[in-house]
Amino acid sequence: MQEMIKRAKELLADGTVVRVLGWKRCDLPYNPEPAFFGTEKELDALVYDGFCGANLSKYMIEASKKEGRTLVFLKPCDTYSFNQLVKEHRVDREKAYIIGVGCRGKLDIEAIKGLGIKGIETVEEDGDTLKIGTIYGEKTCAYGDAVLERCKVCKGTEHMVYDELIGADAELAVKPEDRFAKVKELEAMSPEERFAFWQGELSKCIRCNACRNVCPACSCNKCVFDSDRFDTAQKANADTFEEQMFHLIRAFHVAGRCTDCGECSRVCPQGIPLHLLNRKLIKDINGFYGTYQAGEDDKALAPLTAFKMDDVEPSIVGERG
Repeated sequence: MQEMIKRAKELLADGTVVRVLGWKRCDLPYNPEPAFFGTEKELDALVYDGFCGANLSKYMIEASKKEGRTLVFLKPCDTYSFNQLVKEHRVDREKAYIIGVGCRGKLDIEAIKGLGIKGIETVEEDGDTLKIGTIYGEKTCAYGDAVLERCKVCKGTEHMVYDELIGADAELAVKPEDRFAKVKELEAMSPEERFAFWQGELSKCIRCNACRNVCPACSCNKCVFDSDRFDTAQKANADTFEEQMFHLIRAFHVAGRCTDCGECSRVCPQGIPLHLLNRKLIKDINGFYGTYQAGEDDKALAPLTAFKMDDVEPSIVGERG
C-alpha cells in the first residue's frame, strides 16, 4: 500500500495526473469505500487491503468528463470492466492513468460471519490467516475461507489494460472453481423448482437500486427505471411481477456486456445472488456463439452485436427446451 501511495504522490506532483481514484477507510474497518484524492496530503488516507473489493471502473465515467487525467487503481478483474466501458465510449482511455494492482482474492465480511464469528471489531491479514478481533476475543480463519464468491471463480491475475503495475505478482488465495457450477445446478432443476428458487431470492428485493448503481454495464444517461414516461421510476415492489421483472430486464440489458465482476451481488443488502442471472446468460452466449469474455479487449464486437451467417436461429430456444 505504501508503494501505491508513494507512486500516486509522484504522479500528482509531476502533473501526470490531477486526481487519484482509490479507496479510503470508512466507518467500519472492513468497509473501505471508493474515493477521489486531489492532494498529496489527502493520499495519506488511501488504503488497499483485502476488503477493497469495489470495482472502480464505473467511477471513471464521471472522471472522464473532468479536465486532466485521473490515476485509477484497478485489480485484474476491474480491467475487464474498464475495457468494456472504453469500447462503449463511456470512458476516455486518454483521461485515465491505470496502475494495475495485485489481488489474491477479496474478502467478504458476510463469509466471515457465516463461519460463526460475530461481534467483529477488527480484521488483520497475516499471510494466509485472518486474525479477527471481536467483542468476545480474538478469532482466526483461513483467508481462502472468507473470499467473495466471484474470487472463487477468478478469471485470472492478468491485467487486461494498464500503464504500470504494482504488486501484480500476487498469488490467489484459492484455487479457481468451475465458474458455471451453480448455473448448471439451476439448469438441472425442474421449471417449478427453478421458479421457486428465484421467487424466493427475488422476493427479498427492496428496490434500493444498489445493483444497478454499482454495475459498470448499467451506464445509461437515463435508466428506464428512472423514467417518468413509465410506471417504474424508483418504485418499490408492489407484487411478485415487480420483483421478477426489474432484475430480469436488467440482466437482459447487460447481456453480452457483463464482465461477471460480481459487484451486483457484493453490494446487495439482501444477499441475493444476482450474478447468477448474468452468468446464465454468459453461459448461453458462450454455447450459442463461442466462448466470449466481455472486456478482454476494448475493440472486439460482442456476439449479440455482430451478425454472422452461421449464428443460431431463435428456434434454438424451443429446440433446446
